[in-house]
Amino acid sequence: MAHESSSAIYTAAGANLAIAGAKFVGAFLTGSSAMLAEGVHSLVDTANQILLLVGMRRARRPADARHPFGYGREIYFYAFIVALFIFLGGGAFAIYEGIHKIGHPEPTTDAVIAGHAIPGLWINLAILGFAVTAEGLSCYVAMKAFWAEKGDRTPLTAIRRSKDPALFTVLVEDVAALLGLIVALAGVVLAHLLEMPVLDGWSSIVIGLILIGMAGFLMIETHGLLIGEAADPEIVAAIQAAIRAEPGVHAVNAVLTQHLGPADILVNVSLDMDDALSAGEIERMVARMEARLTAREPHVTRVFIEVQAAAPSA
Repeated sequence: MAHESSSAIYTAAGANLAIAGAKFVGAFLTGSSAMLAEGVHSLVDTANQILLLVGMRRARRPADARHPFGYGREIYFYAFIVALFIFLGGGAFAIYEGIHKIGHPEPTTDAVIAGHAIPGLWINLAILGFAVTAEGLSCYVAMKAFWAEKGDRTPLTAIRRSKDPALFTVLVEDVAALLGLIVALAGVVLAHLLEMPVLDGWSSIVIGLILIGMAGFLMIETHGLLIGEAADPEIVAAIQAAIRAEPGVHAVNAVLTQHLGPADILVNVSLDMDDALSAGEIERMVARMEARLTAREPHVTRVFIEVQAAAPSA
């Protein structure tokens, strides 16, 4: 899944960098506030994708004496920083720019290129059309990778269950970008047709609200991963079934799991075993269970098994 995440991020970064350049040119030539807000949004998205790539690289560092469980959670930290960037660098700026434009509305200006006057509306439409195409390609790549992971779950449930923030962050960013482009298109066209430049400012505010909403959603999701989330219930059930199938196990007292990274699950199991088993038999049984669990679930990388008497029933 790391390969799919990297492909989606590289595609999104390239698309957003090209889109940001085009939007800034359009904002400079026409004076559109919505275009400026969208340009900053795309630039922030480009920086975000770079941060995600840095986080993925740092998360792959091997465990050491200071971090014996590795650095897998680095990607969760960087994903949270990305959410903050979207909130401050994209959403807050777009709202500020929109408020400024509402207070000082100015009509979209025409541009003179090679001695020819080109209406600002057509420049903005051409740039936004290019942006929709590029962003749509990026969204398709991210959606394809996401669909391969989500299985038969609904999209929202898949995002809530996903332990790969790099993948769902890019997807959420792309969806927010497409929504923002639709709003920018509506604002530019309506401001021209109705001769109400103030609508350009209002569209910038709506773009900011979309970004802040998406940022809040990402903060909630990455916060849960940062403090530690259990493995999916299906994986926990499979672990319990594999352990109960082992002869000599009287009861499974507890199965505690935690994601130390998108593909790094820690498992702590408490078992009540047959008292007649010798120490050597218990050692061989524990080794057998560890091998079975890691073979059954590739993301299970660390297994700790402790033998305890079952708690007396109430």
